[in-house]
Amino acid sequence: MNDCYVLFYSQARFSYVRMKYLFFSWLVVFVGSWIIYVQYSTYTELCRGKDCKKIIMYLGIWGNLPGVVKCQMEQALHLDFGTELEPRKEIVLFDKPTRGTTVQKFKEMVYSLFKAKLGDQGNLSELVNLILTVADGDKDGQVSLGEAKSAWALLQLNEFLLMVILQDKEHTPKLMGFCGDLYVMESVEYTSLYGISLPWVIELFIPSGFRRSMDQLFTPSWPRKAKIAIGLLEFVEDVFHGPYGNFLMCDISAKNLGYNDKYDLKMVDMRKIVPETNLKELIKDRHCESDLDCVYGTDCRTSCDQSTMKCTSEVIQPNLAKACQLLKDYLLRGAPSEIREELEKQLYSCIALKVTANQMEMEHSLILNNLKTLLWKKISYTNDS
Repeated sequence: MNDCYVLFYSQARFSYVRMKYLFFSWLVVFVGSWIIYVQYSTYTELCRGKDCKKIIMYLGIWGNLPGVVKCQMEQALHLDFGTELEPRKEIVLFDKPTRGTTVQKFKEMVYSLFKAKLGDQGNLSELVNLILTVADGDKDGQVSLGEAKSAWALLQLNEFLLMVILQDKEHTPKLMGFCGDLYVMESVEYTSLYGISLPWVIELFIPSGFRRSMDQLFTPSWPRKAKIAIGLLEFVEDVFHGPYGNFLMCDISAKNLGYNDKYDLKMVDMRKIVPETNLKELIKDRHCESDLDCVYGTDCRTSCDQSTMKCTSEVIQPNLAKACQLLKDYLLRGAPSEIREELEKQLYSCIALKVTANQMEMEHSLILNNLKTLLWKKISYTNDS
């Protein structure tokens, strides 16, 4: 009998100790989780951009779809003459809006930001409402403080803003979602217009002229190249005097353009596509010694006024001329003999376009439509496009 009592007492004591241990373990986990939640939720809804490069791959899954994760807050993008178009990483981007900010006040903040970036467009209020819809990440009909902080930080980035503005356009990658200071865009199958990827060590020893010739060997068939080129021309139309002003393409290079398995062009990097109004305000009256001091990216150039030694605000080459410069070798190599001469003529006319030319907009539209028509007529009845 005593043995049974001791056994029962031991089992009861063991159950009590185990329950006590489990209770305190649960309490520690609960309190720790609550502290972490309070610390992080008011910052960026549990998404920390500074850890992005450490723990999140650039290629990932958002929902059930493949996407590309971008964490641009870590990068400092500069104008060549020392003024920034986008934030440096040391700037605190998550200090706005503050707790207690009303939705109406947040809308006014976003409106003022757009007015500074895009100019005094008549339909900025529509864009503000669109942003509020996008900012509601969990689609609960309300914009939380964390969602508002995240949206405000990302709206400083031209690529994010452009993806929102052009979200219904065919050649702009879809914005799949965002969290904190990272955002996810749809994955693109081919991430360069042409060429082959080589280890950087080998790249160092390849002459640039030979590299360009080698790149031309690794391209799709000509009808498919023509379809991709038409996509680039259509994207130029999308950003040329669109609903929220003109955007300037300041780095039109093969590495920033891609295409999908249907050979539809997709922009893979739009960080150097900037609002014209914004660029003009930042570049004008900057001190310069020559035209080389008045450049943003690789392709947006203004001139240096030697009488005042300051940069002018008018960009010399329009987007279309820069796009045609890129497409010249791409399209002429392997072009059908019956259209090659006309194609070359139109491409050179396109490259010669200047912003300051009389009736530039009319010439712009005429050249763009003629090029698209010439290419479409040639590939419309081929199976290879």
